[in-house]
Amino acid sequence: MDRSAISVIGAGVAGLSCAVELSARGFAVDVVERASALGEGACSWMAGGMLAPWCERATTDEAVARLGAPSITWWLRNFPGTVQKGSLVVAPPRDAADLTRFAQRTERFEWIDGDGLGNLEPDLAGRFRRGLFFPDEAHLDPRKALAGLAATLAARNVPIRFGTTDARRRDPKLVVDCRGLAARGHLPDLRGVRGEMIVVHTRDISLSRPVRLLHPRIPLYIVPRGEGLFMIGATMIESEERRAVSLRSAVELMNAAYTLHPAFGEAEIVELGADLRPAFPDNLPHVRQVDGVLHANGLFRHGFLLAPWLAGQVADFLETRDEDLPERRRA
Repeated sequence: MDRSAISVIGAGVAGLSCAVELSARGFAVDVVERASALGEGACSWMAGGMLAPWCERATTDEAVARLGAPSITWWLRNFPGTVQKGSLVVAPPRDAADLTRFAQRTERFEWIDGDGLGNLEPDLAGRFRRGLFFPDEAHLDPRKALAGLAATLAARNVPIRFGTTDARRRDPKLVVDCRGLAARGHLPDLRGVRGEMIVVHTRDISLSRPVRLLHPRIPLYIVPRGEGLFMIGATMIESEERRAVSLRSAVELMNAAYTLHPAFGEAEIVELGADLRPAFPDNLPHVRQVDGVLHANGLFRHGFLLAPWLAGQVADFLETRDEDLPERRRA
């Protein structure tokens, strides 16, 4: 194969992960991206970056945990900025029953009391009576991770061509489409699920790991990004409206963050963002061959968690040229 033997369309987390995995297995790859710069218009830019397969098991299909768990090792290997300090789940005293129900639906956690919580996160000392600690989970800054994958590709002489959608090749079977919702013309059961987030800055609180607050309306999480930055997310709305963050969502996210710690009440709002996540009816990713093009899509709200698995499926297919791919289950 020559340099342009495999072309990956889309430079979000799905496309870059596929290109990294393919190049690691010896394929000649290039990437094309319609935006003019990395992250521009990509829902990956708005992601939380939590690698939390066992936390996610509490509210999703068991396949998310099973397929997502190996991604932690993948990210540690491919992005040095990956932080593996676990995850915390807490709840106000009035919602203690929700914490018990959460624990019943997942695994690989430790119950900790208030003192244990304070040892892990000193700024949360005295604020919660109990919590769940998932020591094997990890997190990353999605924007730095995308840049890291792009740097890896550059070091391997894999070009990323911005401002184009031209992926014409002599053999159309060697095109991998990772465009998310933009590929819906070929994937009619793909839908958009709206998510909203806030990035704030404060020096009045420090967190070492993602913290989830069980909340009656919004499953809030706060992810530290370093240098006083925190990402607060995230809503999950069955809507395909592309508009700015709603007032209601912003108020609820900020109120929940204030419940976690009052110091967030004085935080500076740096960014409000909303985008649509691509999802199939079962909310699991699919790899499909349509009209000779391989489509890797449907990461839903698990982009960074399941992208390495999706990339592995694409690479496996291209290594074996498995002709019955459409009949295979993703999980």
